[in-house]
Amino acid sequence: MKLNYRPEIDGLRAIAVLSVVFYHAEFTINNHEIFQGGFLGVDIFFVISGYLITSLIYKSFLNNSFSLKDFYIRRIRRIVPMILVIILACIPVAYFFYLQSSLNDFKNSIFSTLTFSSNFYFFHSGLIYGGPDALLRPLLHTWSLSVEEQFYILFPLFLIFIYKFTKKNILLIFCVICFLSFVSTLYISKFYPIYNFYFLNIRLWELLAGSIISILEFRHPNLKKKFYNKNINFLSFFLIIASIFLLNDQISLPSYQTIPVIIGTSLIIFFNNKEDILTNFLSLKIFVFIGLISYSLYLWHY
Repeated sequence: MKLNYRPEIDGLRAIAVLSVVFYHAEFTINNHEIFQGGFLGVDIFFVISGYLITSLIYKSFLNNSFSLKDFYIRRIRRIVPMILVIILACIPVAYFFYLQSSLNDFKNSIFSTLTFSSNFYFFHSGLIYGGPDALLRPLLHTWSLSVEEQFYILFPLFLIFIYKFTKKNILLIFCVICFLSFVSTLYISKFYPIYNFYFLNIRLWELLAGSIISILEFRHPNLKKKFYNKNINFLSFFLIIASIFLLNDQISLPSYQTIPVIIGTSLIIFFNNKEDILTNFLSLKIFVFIGLISYSLYLWHY
């Protein structure tokens, strides 16, 4: 079941992937890194993924056309081929330039990437994202793909269950789980900062933020018209941009400091309006183009 195409979401993807690329490029002015919070682009991706996947599945539920098998096959076709291309491109470089110990680590990272468990592997190897050894791990950035894939595997099963037995309470259940995940993030970010970065249970509140927006659109279609204000999207976009420029990787994230990005992304998705300036700005062809290639760009850039 296809959803109505929304170019401004591809525009958001463009903002997300460009912020990550610029963050890793370490652009500086007067020894000051400009996009020091660009890693938050991954958090934007999580919200978008939660929204799109929930919308796709829920709309299929309403039309009695959902197939778990077809859903998984579509995810595999979209994600796996480009991962294989990236791995094949990295192998000769690793073979000729890596020491044996690094080569063994690279082989393990290939296996974990292909099994969507690289977040577990990099965590248990003690690797700190953004640390001095990070650039020696060409597949490090696949941790976020593993988180998304784990979500794609488990979330449809969970949604099928609650839709069958208590579909009236889907929104409430999402909100409760989202809140519990966020509270756990606050605790874990303080005491276990490395764990706080890599795992699905920590990122779940970001993904479910998108899911909540999706369910609100289906269940309460008039809510958008009732509360829409042209200033909401500008404020939301400001929250995203300000976070990208002002936050840095010296703090444990996600945490309460990630809230502006999550809220900003969620509100822009929810309050889309064809007559809105920001919606039209994000729908510009250049942003849409970058958004359409954002997955490949994210995989290649690192």
